[in-house]
Formats: sequence, C-alpha cells, structure tokens
Amino acid sequence: MRLLRSTDLALRVLMRLAVAGETTPTTREVAAAMEVPYTHAAKVVAELQHLGLLEARRGRGGGLTLTGKGRSASVGGIVRTFEGDGDVVDCEGATPCPLNSGCRLRGALRRAQEAFFASLDPITVADVVAEPTGPLLLSISRGPVAAD
Repeated sequence: MRLLRSTDLALRVLMRLAVAGETTPTTREVAAAMEVPYTHAAKVVAELQHLGLLEARRGRGGGLTLTGKGRSASVGGIVRTFEGDGDVVDCEGATPCPLNSGCRLRGALRRAQEAFFASLDPITVADVVAEPTGPLLLSISRGPVAAD
C-alpha cells in the first residue's frame, strides 16, 4: 500500500513538531525543510489543526506547535483520517469490474488494509520520534548554519 502525499506530509509535519522543543516553526519553514510546496503544506497543516493535533498561531512570535493530543495521536488513526476509508481497488468505478458480484479479492484486500491500519494503531507520534529518530530529525530540520 502506498500512502497519499498528504498522509506522508501530515506524519512528517507531526514528527517535526514533536522534536521542535521551544521553537515554533512556521508552515513556510516546515514546507521548505521538507522540500514540499507551501500550498500543499498549508492544506495539511490546516487539516491537522482542525483535528486538534497542532496549533497554528499567526503573526510575530507565531508558528506551529504540537498539542498533547497530537503527541499521543495514533499513527493508524492519522493514516485512516488522511487516506479515507475507501477500498484499495475501485471495483465500482466508472467501469465496474465484471467480477464484482462474486470476487473474493476485494474482501481479501479490505482485510489486508485493515491489518495495515491495525498494525499502526498502537504506535503514537511520540513513539516514532524516540531515539534515534528524534535527534536525527532535529539535526536534519536545522539545515545549514549561516555564517556571520
């Protein structure tokens, strides 16, 4: 199973904020550090804010911070939210599959998808930034240090 870009970005934003400490990076800074378009990052940040997983403050001294709910959020729940609950294959799309009424593959793929989500359910955002990931992520996020 391949995750949507928005799901991948949501997880990476939460991970980045989980190691931010007292700093409050802006959406633009996070987008630049992750090398993604600002507009794409802004949509994901807005959804994460709507879910209560992060707070976004505007203006001087503003930026993004991870909430307690975001730190303890289930990776499986986040992935489900961003991926949606649709089937892995589209059996009833514009050209419905002729095997739809008697196919066993659809059910098997649904069970595999649920097993995928279930394996991620006990893992939290805090878990995925534990050593050695957190310090490594933080060192990458800082980028090159400017010379005076």
